[in-house]
Amino acid sequence: MGQPQSRACCIAAAALWAAPAAAQAPLVDLSLEELGSVTITSTAKREQRLGDAAASLFVITADDIRRAGVTRLPEALRLAPNLHVAETSSGDYAISARGFNAGSANKLLVLIDGRSVYTPLFAGVFWDVQDVALEDIDRIEVSSGPGSTLWGVNAVNGVINIITRSASATRGSLVSAAAGSHERDTVLRHGWSLGGGGDMRLYLKHTSQGRTETAAGTPVEDAGHMLRGGFRADWGRGNDRVTLQGNAYRGNHGQPLPGSIDVTGVNFALDTIRLSGANLLARWDGPVGGGELSVQGYLDRTVRVNPPTFDETLEIADFEVQYTLRPTPDHTVVLGANHRRSQDRVGHGAPEFAFLPERLNQAWTSLFVQDEVAVAEGLRVTLGARVERNDYTGNEFLPNLRLAWKPSPGQLWWASAAHTVRAPSRLDRDIYIPAQPPFILDGGAGFRAETANVLELGYRGQPLPALTLSATAFHGNYDHLRTQELAPSGMSVYFGNGMKGRVSGLEAWGSLQAASWLRLHGGVTLLRPRLQLKPGSIDTADSVAAAAGAMPRQLWRLRAAFNLPSDAELDLMLRHVGALSAPDVPAYTAVDLRLGRRIGPDVDLALVAQNLFGSHGEFTAIQTRTEFGRNLMLQMRMRFF
Repeated sequence: MGQPQSRACCIAAAALWAAPAAAQAPLVDLSLEELGSVTITSTAKREQRLGDAAASLFVITADDIRRAGVTRLPEALRLAPNLHVAETSSGDYAISARGFNAGSANKLLVLIDGRSVYTPLFAGVFWDVQDVALEDIDRIEVSSGPGSTLWGVNAVNGVINIITRSASATRGSLVSAAAGSHERDTVLRHGWSLGGGGDMRLYLKHTSQGRTETAAGTPVEDAGHMLRGGFRADWGRGNDRVTLQGNAYRGNHGQPLPGSIDVTGVNFALDTIRLSGANLLARWDGPVGGGELSVQGYLDRTVRVNPPTFDETLEIADFEVQYTLRPTPDHTVVLGANHRRSQDRVGHGAPEFAFLPERLNQAWTSLFVQDEVAVAEGLRVTLGARVERNDYTGNEFLPNLRLAWKPSPGQLWWASAAHTVRAPSRLDRDIYIPAQPPFILDGGAGFRAETANVLELGYRGQPLPALTLSATAFHGNYDHLRTQELAPSGMSVYFGNGMKGRVSGLEAWGSLQAASWLRLHGGVTLLRPRLQLKPGSIDTADSVAAAAGAMPRQLWRLRAAFNLPSDAELDLMLRHVGALSAPDVPAYTAVDLRLGRRIGPDVDLALVAQNLFGSHGEFTAIQTRTEFGRNLMLQMRMRFF
């Protein structure tokens, strides 16, 4: 960082501290009791208290995001101790739960206000286009472990459920800006009442990142920018609720080596990635026949141009209906159906690479039911199942059994057993190198669904008034994992299911109210993978080493939140990620700091310092790996009513 910029940030920090204090106002931190009563929906697909959730679920609150000083959604996800978040280049990420991370990680389902953002291209998420105005987020529910019974295939190792605030909670205008040594971020938002029980908001967000460098000082061509905007409207009359929302975005960023898809070591000359898309969602919730009915539908169109390898235009239509009824106060049944269709066109700009056929229409249809009943005082049993049909492997059966025992109001013990599936994607079945025969990579016509049988044992509670704890031990048996197999002719390779194995581990976190002005948060994830090739497999890509090597054996996080006099806040964040062996990435520990202050009732200023320990890499091979160094950022947020 240059000396003038360092001096400017120091002056800004001094001015922030010396500014006149506002009248003392209550801080928005929730008490530990209130945190246990936060309403969540990811575990049972209906509203319930976090303290009653029989799952390994961590909630990132709006205040957590604000006090972390982050500006992008993937950075906010670093707050979850049950996620491995690795930035691969400026603005692009590899994110997973319970291992199996990669730039094309495919065992984590991500939803934004009920809209699934995974792509059928590789059954994962393009994180460079997934963002929202962080000021609009109500909470992020991060559930690790199988979620397929309620959410469908691909929710193998977890579900990230991003939930934004209703329009009624965002009336007035807001301007938020952040400027740092590596990025710029601006958010404009305005919300108003529509009358008749309705409210609406509009937002606009622009982000830009500069290019990064490798450890050797070589520039990485990954600079980019993104402009997105959208609206949300909510109406409520009696017990009926209607939501209509939409978003659109356009941007681009550089494509650092070795490229976005690297399956055989073939390198291409790379150019700027161009991105655009739009979506529209409508949802109605209301009482019907003694139960609660929810009807939701959305349209989603994305365009991604990755020269010269491929350009994709994907259109998705999704419709879901769910009915929740309570025959007795101790008995809850959730019934639902979902139908999803996609039209995918993947063109290729180079003769070395292609998805064939270029145009493909697919459909997914599923029925699900979950029955929860209290069988004794403090003991609940939940049994659920989903049948989902896809065009590649036909019908998949996804059952789940959970037991929850609550010996006292502040203690919950739970256990679960589940069978889950990761259905094939176009990357598994339809990828060919070169674009014309004879092929070196001959697709994966026989690729079947990856499966996992997972057992979990967990605890959630508040053993002391000032302490909350959550811990989960898990063991997963995986089968039919993807490998790159040698064809019998010895002249080509194809994608098969030649790997199996086990992943065991522990996830734990807690919060301690050490003093009225100090709260401590800590979390850890420990992983133990044991993967192997199945008999008869002739794997040419060292898939076992690649899958196991991308799992850090330990991750831990510590946060300290200080509420200081004169409406000032100090936040310290320490995170450690264990070493990776494939790619070979050393372990690193990063320290972030935020100093914030409220200047008047409607203005907040903050100075954020990231990576105070110095630079580190997080993913990809050393030759092309970005080193993320120290970053100073000044943030301002103003509200107008």
